[in-house]
Amino acid sequence: MTYYARNLPHWHPLGKDIFISWRLFGSLPANFVRSLRPSSARSTGKQFRAMDAELDKALLGPLWLEDPRVAKCAVETIRSGEKEWNYYRLHAYVVMANHVHILIGPNVPLARITQRLKGATARAANQILGREGNRFWNEESFDHWVRNAAEFTRIKNYIEQNPVTAGLTKSPQDWPWSSATQ
Repeated sequence: MTYYARNLPHWHPLGKDIFISWRLFGSLPANFVRSLRPSSARSTGKQFRAMDAELDKALLGPLWLEDPRVAKCAVETIRSGEKEWNYYRLHAYVVMANHVHILIGPNVPLARITQRLKGATARAANQILGREGNRFWNEESFDHWVRNAAEFTRIKNYIEQNPVTAGLTKSPQDWPWSSATQ
């Protein structure tokens, strides 16, 4: 098992599927993020759910992933991680207006996966948007290793239902930037 920590702890047991989420730089106010710091009263899971609910509202910050060209770029890069780079087995994904969720079975260290995904999409998206050289993604990502089959199913459903939960569509299959459309 590998472990490292930034603001959040990152545990990566070998052979385990991992749920990863990351968001656009500036998509949440700093005071909101600070208010969610894990403590004895708030687990990282509760912190994640509160942050994700706020991101789903998409009331503040950049919404660059609403641009179909940028969303398509993100989806193509996520798929490349499996098909071209062989970095992981892709189980589920969704690209929202200001964040991304994926569920994968990694073949390489997670830091390498997130660096490549975020780096490739940031360069391409910034080029599409005419904002080369600017920060695109928030540095920190959230990750959680899947403990069992029931949790795997719950996480996969959570990812694919995200556009429905956010009130953007009535059916997961109607969201064009999701594994549910496949």
